[in-house]
Amino acid sequence: MWKTLGGLLGVLFLVAGCAAQPADLPDASPTPPVVPTFTETPVPVATHTANPEPTAAPTAPPAAAMPTAPADLEPLPFAVQLPSGFRIGMYASGLPNARSMALGPDGVIFVGTRSEGKVYAVLDQNGDYKAEQVITLASGMNTPNGVAYRDGALYVAEINRILRYDNIAAHLAEADLPAPVVLNDAYPSDAHHGWKVLRFGPDGKLYAPVGAPCNVCEISGLYGTITRMNADGSGLEVYASGIRNSVGFDWQPQSNELWFTDNGVDNLGDDQPPDELNRAPALGMNFGFPYCHGGTVPDPEFGGQRSCIEFTPPVQKLGPHVAALGMRFYTGVMFPPEYQNQILIAEHGSSSRSTPLGYRIMLVRLDDANNAISYEPFAEGWLDGAQVHGRPVDLLILPDGSLLVSDDDAGAIYRIIYEPA
Repeated sequence: MWKTLGGLLGVLFLVAGCAAQPADLPDASPTPPVVPTFTETPVPVATHTANPEPTAAPTAPPAAAMPTAPADLEPLPFAVQLPSGFRIGMYASGLPNARSMALGPDGVIFVGTRSEGKVYAVLDQNGDYKAEQVITLASGMNTPNGVAYRDGALYVAEINRILRYDNIAAHLAEADLPAPVVLNDAYPSDAHHGWKVLRFGPDGKLYAPVGAPCNVCEISGLYGTITRMNADGSGLEVYASGIRNSVGFDWQPQSNELWFTDNGVDNLGDDQPPDELNRAPALGMNFGFPYCHGGTVPDPEFGGQRSCIEFTPPVQKLGPHVAALGMRFYTGVMFPPEYQNQILIAEHGSSSRSTPLGYRIMLVRLDDANNAISYEPFAEGWLDGAQVHGRPVDLLILPDGSLLVSDDDAGAIYRIIYEPA
């Protein structure tokens, strides 16, 4: 059980109208971004098909004993198909455009938005793994999609800057948040693919992607990259490039290698290119955009300038136009051992395909060498024929090992649990 908020929160007030861009913001004086010139040598990766046949069963250490947690889940208004033993229920509703999530103190879930300009705090006050209250922490912000929490501070990514709200727990019940510290404002201001995911890596650095400001175009500088910086905003640098629009990444728990999803280009047909699951174990790798898509598809306009063999191919080709967003290596203690260190991906769903695809959570199974050996559905039901019930965005593992799923279309967060027979 989590600690209740108790005396920390007292009487909670909805915090509306927090100024997202006050007149005078403390500045962390970031250094200019470092955009290094890389020798683009692909890491040797075995050739993969979109749906490889399993070659070996993944192994994992036995999961720890599952902590006791209430199993009374609030039913959803639609059916979701899950593997045997898994159940899904409503964790929180009333969160318009709920996107990225971050776990804060005492079970608080911070939630960013893309179109609402708001940041929410979702509170489970009695530790029953069901939210009792949603607070609007800030509004009027510039696409605050990305949120992260570390050492008592809430970090928020707008289009062109990264902000930090210190001692956030002490301000949850106030009518106004303190002015944020501007960690870095060196990012482009383009709205197209400008929304960001924000997470701290195992190296203590803060990572944020920068999408291409187009469907497909020549890019330079910070465009089409994943960047990282020190926790104080200094030392901004490009970690990986040739990335069209990444909206989800995580680190392999044993190797600490960065893995990320990428959204493929539109207008090349219903069935190409695939979205991508990529692996970036070292600084300076290039994944091919705008010259090559999905590892093997030359771009009709730019592909003549560079060959696909010059770039790092995906570890796993995902469905075409599925809009693969949030991803997590499962490291919790609730799911069966065969899920340990396997990858769960939220597919937001296609918007440019004649037959819709996605709207689901997929499982990518890995072998002991971290090669993808299968790509299979884990949770389906947000798309029922032509009926769209919602669109999964981000995933978050709770301390008890259950899995949260945000849905920006339904304005909700769901919780998936496993109950052994």
